[in-house]
Amino acid sequence: MENLINLFVRSVFIDNMVFAYFLGMCSFIAVSKTVKTSIGLGIAVICVLVITVPLNWLIENYLLKEGALTWISSDFANVDLDFLSFILFIATIAAMTQLVEMIIEKFSPSLYNALGIFLPLIAVNCAILGGSLFMQQREFNTIAEVSVYALGSGIGWALAIVSIAAIREKITYSNIPAPLKGTGITFILTGLMAIAFMSFMGIKI
Repeated sequence: MENLINLFVRSVFIDNMVFAYFLGMCSFIAVSKTVKTSIGLGIAVICVLVITVPLNWLIENYLLKEGALTWISSDFANVDLDFLSFILFIATIAAMTQLVEMIIEKFSPSLYNALGIFLPLIAVNCAILGGSLFMQQREFNTIAEVSVYALGSGIGWALAIVSIAAIREKITYSNIPAPLKGTGITFILTGLMAIAFMSFMGIKI
């Protein structure tokens, strides 16, 4: 249990998808103009990560790895389909993104319209694929670890976009030099927040 808590805290704060790896920056910058749309996209990203990362872990361990197909027959012990991981991971992400998109369109049309093109673009959000690739790289042993990692990574990304959106709403009334307005000041704030998040590296976990 302690290991899962440590993994969750590390995923949210230390290995934050935005501030540690700068993944998913396109939608992070574009959608973070208001807190409302940022919360909506953050929840959508959490949902997609929580579904796709464990699902891709199952695909990796029961279909793709060398010897993964031994549950079918011992004749497949030497079969290695790991070269298909990118294709299958992306296909899984695209399918789940479509599902989340349909759910949001059904239950919250206003949020669906506000997010616009950036909702279906979750499918090509590098933070989503990054979650599955980091999962593959770190070789988690159980689906519980994978699920906690996915949840923590999603919450970390959502925390980042909501935080920057709240700051951007406040600085609307600030006297910012014209060349830095909009995207410019957002990049500067993101860098400063990334430096601030580095302080969490001092947490002993």
